[in-house]
Amino acid sequence: MKRRHFLRRLGTGTLAAGAVLGAGCQQQKTAEPNAVAPAASFKPVKWKMVTTWPKNFPGLGTGANKLAELITQMTGGRVQVKVYGAGELVPAFEVFDAVSSGTAELGHGASYYWKGKSEVAQFFSAVPFGLTAGEMNGWLYYGGGMELWRETYAPFGLVPMAAGNTGVQMAGWFNREINTLEDLQGLKMRIPGLGGEVLARAGGIPVSLPGGELFTALQSGAIDATEWVGPYNDLAFGLYKAAKYYYYPGWHEPGTTLEAIINKQAFAALPEELQVIVRNAARVINQDMLAEYTARNNHALQTLVNEHHVQVKKLPDAVLGRLKDLSDQVVAEIADKDALSQRVYASFRSFREEVIQWHNISERAYLNARAAG
Repeated sequence: MKRRHFLRRLGTGTLAAGAVLGAGCQQQKTAEPNAVAPAASFKPVKWKMVTTWPKNFPGLGTGANKLAELITQMTGGRVQVKVYGAGELVPAFEVFDAVSSGTAELGHGASYYWKGKSEVAQFFSAVPFGLTAGEMNGWLYYGGGMELWRETYAPFGLVPMAAGNTGVQMAGWFNREINTLEDLQGLKMRIPGLGGEVLARAGGIPVSLPGGELFTALQSGAIDATEWVGPYNDLAFGLYKAAKYYYYPGWHEPGTTLEAIINKQAFAALPEELQVIVRNAARVINQDMLAEYTARNNHALQTLVNEHHVQVKKLPDAVLGRLKDLSDQVVAEIADKDALSQRVYASFRSFREEVIQWHNISERAYLNARAAG
């Protein structure tokens, strides 16, 4: 029996469910604003989503909100998702465990936060000098990356999905100038994932902090530098008030994929049609977030430079060259951990080598031509 759900906004925003066709039965339910009435024959499933982001934080937090809203709307209210920001239900860095254990059914974060669970998981978020946003999507959806990601998370009872991308990030905010490799010695910097491992090899001191603690740590001198995302998010956090220099390029996060992780049992309990909807909702948000960052970063950068007089500086080529060499070492060492890591690394490296050849004569050639015009 096929069912159609008609959603109508009434009066001040109250919603009412339309008729369920084909069964000869009707159901009408008044819901709260922005809620959706479920089908009569399916008891609504209520999911909790925990995130690593501050509640309603632009881009990251609002992206998680959009995912929750989209799942609720697209399922006709059969799956209703409530979002909890970092610290509301569980701390930011306990999202993985919360979803794995069933404390929450859904999580939103980034896989490099879980390197303590699986080092190779970091490949599915950001690899220094790795893949850009478009390239990451190509690898995940059509290069075998998604299948490897699912295999990596399966032992934890989790189903991963790409659910956002920030694009190329900035290298970060620094309270000292970086002119030579020596300037990285002893540098205390908030930087997660593989980028943190690389910084440590270069003589720096990586620090793990959730986003909500960055400003205070930087302003107080607890850290000397921090990366976060890019102009849009960095402006929202007011990081320009706590550091003088804003460096690029984001060598450590060239196209950071954010994730939705779903408790495997909760996901399996859904009818197949709802599983498909949830997967496609994540895919929509994956694209939507990248579009938002592409649009918002432009204006935010101009605000930082023109209104707040931020000094935007490029990392010296010698520093970038050394960081790249160290990155290659760190990434290759992870591949030696076990057979799964070897397969993930081989797949990632093969895709990167091929896409570089194509983008050298497409994206790179075009951007060079545009800059010269």
